[in-house]
Amino acid sequence: MNYDQVFDQAIDRLHSEGRYRVFIDILRNKGAYPNARCFAGHNGPKPITVWCSNDYLAMGQHPKVIAAMEEALHDVGAGSGGTRNIGGNTHYHIELERELADLHGKDGALLFTSGYVSNDATLSTLAKILPGCVIFSDDLNHASMIAGIRNSGCEKKVFRHNDVEHLEELLAETDPALPKLIAFESVYSMDADIAPIHAICDLAEKYNALTYIDEVHAVGMYGARGGGISERDEAASRIDIIEGTLGKAFGVMGGYIAADTRIIDVIRSYAPGFIFTTSLSPVLVAGVLAAVRHLKASSVEREAQQASAATLKRLFAEAGLPVMPSSTHIVPLMVGDPVRAKKVSDILLAEYGVYVQPINFPTVPRGTERLRFTPGPAHTEAMMQDLTDALVEIWGRLDLEKRKAA
Repeated sequence: MNYDQVFDQAIDRLHSEGRYRVFIDILRNKGAYPNARCFAGHNGPKPITVWCSNDYLAMGQHPKVIAAMEEALHDVGAGSGGTRNIGGNTHYHIELERELADLHGKDGALLFTSGYVSNDATLSTLAKILPGCVIFSDDLNHASMIAGIRNSGCEKKVFRHNDVEHLEELLAETDPALPKLIAFESVYSMDADIAPIHAICDLAEKYNALTYIDEVHAVGMYGARGGGISERDEAASRIDIIEGTLGKAFGVMGGYIAADTRIIDVIRSYAPGFIFTTSLSPVLVAGVLAAVRHLKASSVEREAQQASAATLKRLFAEAGLPVMPSSTHIVPLMVGDPVRAKKVSDILLAEYGVYVQPINFPTVPRGTERLRFTPGPAHTEAMMQDLTDALVEIWGRLDLEKRKAA
């Protein structure tokens, strides 16, 4: 076996398909988001504007968050000391879990090192605990949810995206005696649409299934206190397990689940992804704690972000750019080809100082490659107009279709 040849061929395939991933060399400017510095291919840092960060509300730059992290650093040091079983429960972790449980109206919450780990660990563990469990998974669920379901080894049935009729067909054909779990997201980040939560909960109650919702692109963003779409739609009490991230709207790092204490205790006691992983640094947890508490009380950031998203959608549409329909804070622009999507991204960065990452397969299906913009509270209308003008010029230069996506 020529190992080097196999590895080279694997990378060559990505290049030939136009989806080899290149990561930008960047530093954000503290207190000046969305301004940043790009280092790749330049003699020193080049000023750029970031348009694709998942730090949707710029909480990673918020003075309260930074101050909380600095205070924790000088109070307890940098690391957590190991797993929570070995190093103990840092008091910051306990406080944050209480705040997250309260945010979602649940009895308990459990912190993980990332949203990916929280999905993988929870879904795989739940299905192993429930004998003969069948998981019903939305077709566009995140890779971390798919990994958790696969790692559970249980039977999986995939329903068409947001199609409650298809979901009911699958539920109805399943043995009523078997435990069932419906796994879905609230906001789907690549298509920017929202799940019919109440309709899914109706089916869960009818067929005696547990519900698991991934709110990673919604927590902090929706609801009076930032509890997500389930809070906004008054559905949180109907959902058994709410999963979220601490690295997007809350601006730092980590993941979590919120549920009743029985489920929390089971996952805490059985999930390898929780038991055997060094816990989050208390410095990070302190920052998240400040962010969660702030966004529970303040809607200023959410309202400003929604206004920015609405403005950018309007400007794109008025310019004839193929902006995809979106009822959320995410603004996807269809390109439909991986090479061209990368080319648009490269020109924006090199010539206009605009950073937006192309989204290619397997994140989205082949032929639906796109650019994904996430305007934040600090993106001005002048920035948005400049971005729109740049895209119109590039669209013409590359002879791309100027029409609205279906």
